[in-house]
Amino acid sequence: MMERRRFLGMAASGMAGAAGMSALSGCGSGSGGDVTLKMVAADYGDPGGDNSSQKFWDELAREFTRKNPGISVDVSVYSWNTVDKKVADMVKAGNEPDIAQIGAYADYAASGKLYKVNELLTIPVQADFLPGLAEAGEVQRVQYGLPFVSSTRLLFYNKDLFEKAELDPDSPPRSWKEVASAARALKKAGVRMPFGLPLGPEEAPAETMMWMLEGGGNYVDTVGNYIIDSDENVETFTWIRDHLVKPGLTGTDPRNTDRQQAFDAFSKGECGMLHGHPTLMQQARRGRIRYGTGELPGRDGVSDANLGVADWMMAFRAGGHRKEAGKFLDFVYRENNHYAFAARYDLMPVTSSATKRMRKDEKHRQLWPFLDQLDSAQFYPAGKVSWAGTSAEIKRTIGRAVTRNGNPATVLGTIQRKAETEEKSTPAAG
Repeated sequence: MMERRRFLGMAASGMAGAAGMSALSGCGSGSGGDVTLKMVAADYGDPGGDNSSQKFWDELAREFTRKNPGISVDVSVYSWNTVDKKVADMVKAGNEPDIAQIGAYADYAASGKLYKVNELLTIPVQADFLPGLAEAGEVQRVQYGLPFVSSTRLLFYNKDLFEKAELDPDSPPRSWKEVASAARALKKAGVRMPFGLPLGPEEAPAETMMWMLEGGGNYVDTVGNYIIDSDENVETFTWIRDHLVKPGLTGTDPRNTDRQQAFDAFSKGECGMLHGHPTLMQQARRGRIRYGTGELPGRDGVSDANLGVADWMMAFRAGGHRKEAGKFLDFVYRENNHYAFAARYDLMPVTSSATKRMRKDEKHRQLWPFLDQLDSAQFYPAGKVSWAGTSAEIKRTIGRAVTRNGNPATVLGTIQRKAETEEKSTPAAG
């Protein structure tokens, strides 16, 4: 969800996962041609809205086929709630798409299912990726994952609700203590969701990592070992349980709250504060919300670390369409095309050329604070083959850590053990 994505982030129609490629070809954008590429992508638009990513891919695929008459592209777009599982089910059934744009790539690379990036892209396109993001696409120093879009996070808050709660609308909380104090005031003022805490399956890995970073922890240490049940992380989730959930300051059960639900509440004026990525700006503006942003609050002051999320593009070997997939991916990452997608959804580009363009575009001035944080942002351990399984476990279970009777040490310990087991059982990429 750019948990990707998020960053980022993100919902569309569904289909039975193993229904296979015949289902894909029914919703695509290309027609005719000697080779038809099958692509699965995540949706960055609003649920039920008119800005579905399907429209972007349909238009781009038609333009590509016009310039490359021998190749057509069928694209199917799914919600971030389901897209990773859809691809996993298709792979398990032997129906791999030619191209997938999803949240993780390393497990497929380790199974020998993906093309290496240098087998796909021309050298100028490879060289245009931001170095840190390109490195995040590597497994054992070989790049298999293509970063697609990225995002960092800020604290969003509703200025009108702050004023209603007699809080300074120009001073967002800078520490957890101030977050809890502001949330209590918002609750007293009748705000339904004083602090949005989406630990449901859609965004749980990102929300979890943000809190870990704010509390001085992380998923992994400096050499890549999992430290999910570290003292810092246990203390963080204990604080969330005791200072936000037990006093009723989240408004909903975090276990069953997805990111989009929290974003929708914010855009309806029902949520006082939450962690947000750039796409929330669009939704808040459409809801005519007077909002402000601030740096992520930490345990004792502004957080020293920020979450960076990259979503991933990859090409599967099974169809044998290396040349055609490479041509299409070269086309996707052309400056105009890549910039058009990032700009449409208020996300951050992953190439130097598109990033420079965004920094010069006054229309995207509100994105500049997010861009400023990208160089120092910390990303998921996406290059670990075990990350996909670990991320899925976090989605399933992390919300239990902050229930009123939850035990953070037990929940984080269970995730830690499963991550370690997953790490030992996964093969090295070849």
